[in-house]
Amino acid sequence: MPTQCNAQPVLHHSGLKTTFHGVHHKASTPEQPINQYRGIKYASIPARFRQSCLLTTFPPKTDASCYGPICPQLHKKCFEEDLLGLGHDVPQQIFEQNEFECLNMNITCPAGLTPQSRLPVMLWVHGGGDRGYGSSWIYDGGSIVRKSMIMHKPVIVVTFNFRIGLFGFAASQLIREDNKAADDLGVGNYGLRDQRTAMEWIHRFIQEFGGDPDNVTLFGESSGASDILCHLLSVANDRRPLFHRAIIQSAIIDHNVPDVGTAGWHLSRVMASLDVSTVEELRRLDDEHFFLPDWRTHFLPEDASLPSRNSVLKPLNGDRATSRSQSRTRPHSSKVPVHQPLIIGDTDSASLFWSLPASLWTSQAVVRRLNAICQSISKASILLSSYDISVSTPDDEIVERVLELIGDTRVAWPTECVASRARHHRSGGGVWRYVFDQEAPARVGHKADLAYPLRQRPAPVRHPAPVGFPPQHDLKFDSDGEDEWMEPPVNEWAYTRVRDTMQERWIAFANGEEPWSAEKVYVFGPEGEVGERSCHIFESRRRRGVWMEALEPLGMHLVQKVGMELSRGPPMKSGQAKC
Repeated sequence: MPTQCNAQPVLHHSGLKTTFHGVHHKASTPEQPINQYRGIKYASIPARFRQSCLLTTFPPKTDASCYGPICPQLHKKCFEEDLLGLGHDVPQQIFEQNEFECLNMNITCPAGLTPQSRLPVMLWVHGGGDRGYGSSWIYDGGSIVRKSMIMHKPVIVVTFNFRIGLFGFAASQLIREDNKAADDLGVGNYGLRDQRTAMEWIHRFIQEFGGDPDNVTLFGESSGASDILCHLLSVANDRRPLFHRAIIQSAIIDHNVPDVGTAGWHLSRVMASLDVSTVEELRRLDDEHFFLPDWRTHFLPEDASLPSRNSVLKPLNGDRATSRSQSRTRPHSSKVPVHQPLIIGDTDSASLFWSLPASLWTSQAVVRRLNAICQSISKASILLSSYDISVSTPDDEIVERVLELIGDTRVAWPTECVASRARHHRSGGGVWRYVFDQEAPARVGHKADLAYPLRQRPAPVRHPAPVGFPPQHDLKFDSDGEDEWMEPPVNEWAYTRVRDTMQERWIAFANGEEPWSAEKVYVFGPEGEVGERSCHIFESRRRRGVWMEALEPLGMHLVQKVGMELSRGPPMKSGQAKC
């Protein structure tokens, strides 16, 4: 039950037998007061490369006024700042990096809730692959919570941290044997299992914060959206769902994930460079249980055997090194399968993330590489001509065409395939498709659907620890220009219109409403355009005809290999210095 103490929110959690001391969110107003509880630890990590354990024991008083540690990663501009093209005048957040204390969450909610409030819960899964963290100011839940209160459809937003990179997805036969000796189920996918543990914590304990454990919506972008797809296709979700709908924003979909042996080969190279040979030495410095047996088919285009060729959004035929491999036999074949409703879409600029490696390609190198991958002159010729690439393509044009090809092979076409498959498995319903073509609110004009539902304005804020708690470092901001970075390159009306509409649709969906007609496609942008459109919008908004003519004959395996190879950039020449 929440109360107010020394102008700070205090929540007495009877189930956990602790009192959380939080903060008033800076987005609060007298009409829409918002509380935030930061850095709540949801799981513990017994050892490196071991599965996390749900945390249910807390001290009598818990300081929830400061963000918790994040998973160790390189010190550099975060993925979202790269994607949005943000400069040096954005908030500089400095977090402790701690592998064993990084499993924590931040809960943003309307003030004055009780266990009987049972508001919808929206759980954000951050992207970034091997870098990023849920505590980033970019993901702060205050904006969307305030919007939900204005709409009289209040929600609770939870962001969280989990293991990433090598800590979250390393796998090998050595680690498999080590895990088995410790009675850990499976190997690898520690980051995905951390996410599942966070869902378990929310299911068990969010009601005291005013949330409804039986009404949880997952939403995320990029690799976070891909992780949501993994949960949709997991054995655990099939046996015991812990979320009830999903929003998938521009997922980077990888059908060609390695098995344990392949992942182990990559890990052995890392171990060799570190001069270690055992898991214990590595600890000091294919997960066969995670996925459903047929999970790969959900990333493939539908074939003629599926009866939905004339349905709405006519289906098409035909980088994180993880251990995500096939699972054992499905245990309950007679059970009705779990198919949560979902919103899914992509942005027309998804490939901008790979701009730097793509800029290194030359026309001749691209042609040689695609011929080698396709191993068919006719198929490679169709692919090259479809994207207007030849050995004579000017250098100032080749990068844009390569980025178009990367975007289609790694995001756009796989997204359409997943949406089509999902609609089939849901008997034609339960899937809402969108396209996002609006400019993002960043100076360079990059486009990304990330910036709109969780749009923030930075502000230098430091919250003192509650009485009785030791002082802790919070956020450090470079306040110069803090109000200018978010100036959109488009007019304010267009930006606000798309932002408000996107937030409204997401909030309505989290409240169990249909966000728009399932027979239509929703468009966001360009230039402030929003609304339902016919499914034929794909003919003009995306290269759908090219997908059918050039990508479908290659098959998903080769198509994604094309995207992966091009997004890495050309191979280094012998003797060439590495950057």
